[in-house]
Amino acid sequence: MQKRKLSFWEIWNMSFGFLGIQFGFALQNANTSRIFETLGASVEDIPILWIAAPVTGLVVQPIIGYFSDKTWTKLGRRKPYFLIGAILSSICLFLMPNSPTLWIAAGTLWIMDASINISMEPFRAFVGDNLDEHQRTQGFAMQSFFIGLGAVLGSLLPYLFTNVFGISNTAPEGLIPDSVKWSFYVGGIVFISAVLWTVFHSKEYSPEELAAIEAKDKEKEPARVEVVDKSKNIAKQIRVGFFMLLLGAIVTYLVFINGLTKELYILFVGLIIAGLLFISVALLRKRNVRNGYTIIITDMLNMPLAMKQLAWVQFFSWFALFSMWIYTTQAVTGHVFHTFDPKSKAYNDAADWVPVMFAVYNGVAAAVSFLLPVLAKRTSNKVTHMLALFFGGLGLISVYFLSDKTGLLLAMIGVGIAWASILSIPYAMLSNSLPASKMGYYMGVFNFFVVLPQIVAATILGFIVKEFFNNEPVYALIIGGFAMILSGLLTLRVKTKHKIVIDENQN
Repeated sequence: MQKRKLSFWEIWNMSFGFLGIQFGFALQNANTSRIFETLGASVEDIPILWIAAPVTGLVVQPIIGYFSDKTWTKLGRRKPYFLIGAILSSICLFLMPNSPTLWIAAGTLWIMDASINISMEPFRAFVGDNLDEHQRTQGFAMQSFFIGLGAVLGSLLPYLFTNVFGISNTAPEGLIPDSVKWSFYVGGIVFISAVLWTVFHSKEYSPEELAAIEAKDKEKEPARVEVVDKSKNIAKQIRVGFFMLLLGAIVTYLVFINGLTKELYILFVGLIIAGLLFISVALLRKRNVRNGYTIIITDMLNMPLAMKQLAWVQFFSWFALFSMWIYTTQAVTGHVFHTFDPKSKAYNDAADWVPVMFAVYNGVAAAVSFLLPVLAKRTSNKVTHMLALFFGGLGLISVYFLSDKTGLLLAMIGVGIAWASILSIPYAMLSNSLPASKMGYYMGVFNFFVVLPQIVAATILGFIVKEFFNNEPVYALIIGGFAMILSGLLTLRVKTKHKIVIDENQN
């Protein structure tokens, strides 16, 4: 049995839900820092308020992936997760701009980001499930198109509500402007509607059909399958666990005795917890305990080589993106337009330009999403991704030297090219190395390398900006720009010829 070739419109329908997902995600990214600052957050506090969301994603993604691999209902395999996440996300989009206090807003962000991730990550596995390796690049490109389009529409809403419909972009102290509120309300409706379109207009292969397809692939290319030795795997798990535990404990102690910023505890205490998880699972496996917990933790060691190499590419590119999402509003209002009062019209006019900037980079991403596969055919996925990340890095760095709105939009063109590639090329490079039975799980684990850099950025960027750059947020964008360029260079070391790792008796 083999997968049938899907038509353009079938790929369109199975990707359409990303329009709503990214619509909501764009509203969150472009306006959350503004909401936090309006509710009383200082510049150095904003990163830590974002931290709960990626931490939640770190836990949610592999669990959702693992269970979606094992799910089959009348609605399908991945689609129940699309729908549940969409319902929760839409509710949060209605609640977020009505938060009465800073901590309620932070808590709502936490729930909303987890819900968006519940919807988002199964969509990646959806492409791997439904398309063969010759159509996957097209499938991820289609997702990139809808991500860009949804983000453009979502990012532009506050600006349009103010400048076209005359809805106020200012409000009394401690209240969110009506333009932002109505944008979030529309976002909630669009989110659930787009996901429902995919749920009711797309089909899935059953687990039995996917198993038959995977068995056929193993017959064709048995040399690509590597079976992991259990005893060696357990020993490696213990070594890795003790290393993480020891490193986390040492650095946490150094942070404590030197009185460093408390946000650093989040990163290194998290490393201690991860080490304990690895050690506990290794001990359970020695006793031949096998359950979802041991499988989820163990399979992290069995990642294909390409996935491990792409992890570093993802880490630095998403570190750069997170620095942009956190600090663009403050960099534009303070460094570019020299206004610092959130209650002033000058500040809010400048802040309204940030969603326009984000709309431009997302619009560029949508426009070039189908051009990147063409360039990749002429060169390679690695070269294409490297060039795109170079453009993105230069775009972020250039913000330091700009002083007008037009220049800021030009900077976002480079970011948009990078964004289109980040959303498609790494997944196209990865998907052929994953076993069909664990597609959702490994796509969830791959999200670690989207979430971890966000945690690192939220943990250290506030400290760096405060201690080394006199609380000037524009330097966070410069750091992000160089991180993106480094990510591009690391792409060249990714080996695309790799084995699918199978651990049949992992426990």
